[in-house]
Amino acid sequence: MAGDMVTFALLSLSSILIIVNPLGATLTFVSLTTSLDPAARSKVAEESCRYALIILFAFALAGGIILQLFGITIEAFRIGGGILLFIIGMEMVYARTSRTKLTATEKYESMDAEDISVTPLAIPMIAGPGAITTTIVLMNEATGSASRIAFILVSIVIAILVTYFMMARSDLIVSRIGQKEFRAINRLMGMLLIAIAVQFVIAGLTAAFPVLSGT
Repeated sequence: MAGDMVTFALLSLSSILIIVNPLGATLTFVSLTTSLDPAARSKVAEESCRYALIILFAFALAGGIILQLFGITIEAFRIGGGILLFIIGMEMVYARTSRTKLTATEKYESMDAEDISVTPLAIPMIAGPGAITTTIVLMNEATGSASRIAFILVSIVIAILVTYFMMARSDLIVSRIGQKEFRAINRLMGMLLIAIAVQFVIAGLTAAFPVLSGT
């Protein structure tokens, strides 16, 4: 029992942390705030992370209701979410910014935007479709277990805090991590995300078609 809890806690933390991708969010933050003074950049980092936290918490607590409202089964959502995460993972392996996170158009338009905290930083860079999908799927697997739900919420908080910490110290991070190092880290995280995505799909297919599990 304790082993299952530890496994679920590690799965929750790794899944959410990888899909939020604090390093990728930080590099995007740097590119979008080059014209701002330090105080303004600090405010943008704080607000974008706060909005992202609210969004992920909202979907964690109300995601199941939203699926029921649209008549979507969790099995279908898990399979679809797994495919989405697989695509994001593949793009990370090839060192590309996922279009589910930030498109070229959004990045270009945000250059002239007065407030980039909500869009594109909070949505879709930090709390994008992949993070929302992962949160909803994990919360469904934690149904009926207060400790598992707590693990997921804590994992969200940790991921957002890490993102804020890196954004607040973005100048130091950028000076230490070049494009070569970023691509290497991104590819490693992409491989882990692909494995998690495949596991989501397998779990969804097994639940939707019990015959596949031999039962």
